[in-house]
Amino acid sequence: MRFTKMHGCGNDYVLVDAMENRIQDPASLAKEMCRRRFGIGADGLLLVFNSDNADFRMRMFNPDGSQAEMCGNGIRCFAKYIYDHGLKKSETLKIETGNGVLDIELQIEDGIASGATVMMGEPVLERSKIPVSGDGGQMLDEPLEVEGETFNVTAVSMGNPHAVVFVDSLGDFQIGKFGPAFENHPMFPERVNTNFAEVISRGEVRVRTWERGAGLTMACGTGCAAVCVAGAMLDKTDRKLSIRVDGGVLGLEWRGDERVYLTGPAVEVFSGDYSVF
Repeated sequence: MRFTKMHGCGNDYVLVDAMENRIQDPASLAKEMCRRRFGIGADGLLLVFNSDNADFRMRMFNPDGSQAEMCGNGIRCFAKYIYDHGLKKSETLKIETGNGVLDIELQIEDGIASGATVMMGEPVLERSKIPVSGDGGQMLDEPLEVEGETFNVTAVSMGNPHAVVFVDSLGDFQIGKFGPAFENHPMFPERVNTNFAEVISRGEVRVRTWERGAGLTMACGTGCAAVCVAGAMLDKTDRKLSIRVDGGVLGLEWRGDERVYLTGPAVEVFSGDYSVF
């Protein structure tokens, strides 16, 4: 089975063309291929399919085998693969995801896609649709006890559920302690991705994300989109942000059309053949 290893700001993926390879059990394949040291190693498996209502369809599976509805860094890598490998030579693409059809505008340098701007859609704030337990309304700066400490939490869905927590400093924050506790907190019936954010200025934020089904990653595109929305709603930041993640910098903007736009790099690392037994 031919595969390509890619990353967006260190958020790394194994990509397989499912139109060329018959994949019977993608959840088990994700567990095998994404396993670090024993497999290729990645934060997720991306699969390329045909689509009836877009150029292509993207499916993404986490290292634990669970399926993610959407992935902001992954979809940039997906679009780069489509362009660079000649599946469609267009600087604009429509990609079907678990969060609907999203528009991608690629940045081309010397005939190669180096990055992309992704229209991430409108944020979902109604707690029942994220989902978050409790009656109606929004989870906006709401106190929540986790591991004996109280955090103010804002919940946002960007096609997948996110909790945004603003902290004074990420320098000594125990993300390895609180990340798993948030992920599996009973307040979030389908588990949750948790973004811990430190405001540098109104236009710059540092973010570290504990991802549902993957753990601590070097970047999370949907998570940064959720931070952009939460920061603006709480008047902590502007609607246009430079977000520093462990693997680089992402550009986010919550525009007047109420859609969030994500801009960042996409890199192909290597390709190879994977033996499936």
